[in-house]
Amino acid sequence: MIRLTNLADYAVVLMCEMVRIDTKVNAQSLSDATRVPNTTVAKILNLLTRAGLLTSHRGLHGGFALAEEPKNVSVADIIEAIDGPIAMTHCSEEQNSDCSFDEICVMRPHWQSINGAVRSALAGVKLNDLVAGPPAVNFLPADQKENITAS
Repeated sequence: MIRLTNLADYAVVLMCEMVRIDTKVNAQSLSDATRVPNTTVAKILNLLTRAGLLTSHRGLHGGFALAEEPKNVSVADIIEAIDGPIAMTHCSEEQNSDCSFDEICVMRPHWQSINGAVRSALAGVKLNDLVAGPPAVNFLPADQKENITAS
């Protein structure tokens, strides 16, 4: 099973909440609004700031704010800020993996292609799509959509 880490999942939740709030917010406020523990929120906010997705403002009226418009921030951007590059397998990353079959593996190019498709799908989902309501993006290929509607 392929899963995101809890931190990446929480990061998406926090970023969506920041879009809804649409103002500077501190870790405690986000923790209260999302019920994600304050220490976890603080850790995620720091990672998102380091990645350039948030800006940090110090002082009495400080807090965190989105660095980009929600339409310019993808789910892939958020996941990569928390977990690093999206990779289905070790060999789907561009650099060499530690697999002893790397040189003779016939699957490596296919995993790289699959990885690219997954990353593209995640990059196609923007923060404003998530906050807008039910998914407007359907990731099924056209031939599979017809099979579902015909059933």
